[in-house]
Amino acid sequence: MGRGRAKAKQTKVARDLKYNAQDMDLDRLTKELHGEVDTSNNKDDDDSFAEGNYIPPA
Repeated sequence: MGRGRAKAKQTKVARDLKYNAQDMDLDRLTKELHGEVDTSNNKDDDDSFAEGNYIPPA
């Protein structure tokens, strides 16, 4: 019971992903799939909970 709203949202998201054009960086995807990692654009530095970045409150 109560799954109707959740299923409707999942259907909407799936439909948006299928039919709406997404801005895709195909060169970056190709490099990622082939194991060529670009370390200059590492997003882990922005995440305070990423491994090694967490500083407990004093």
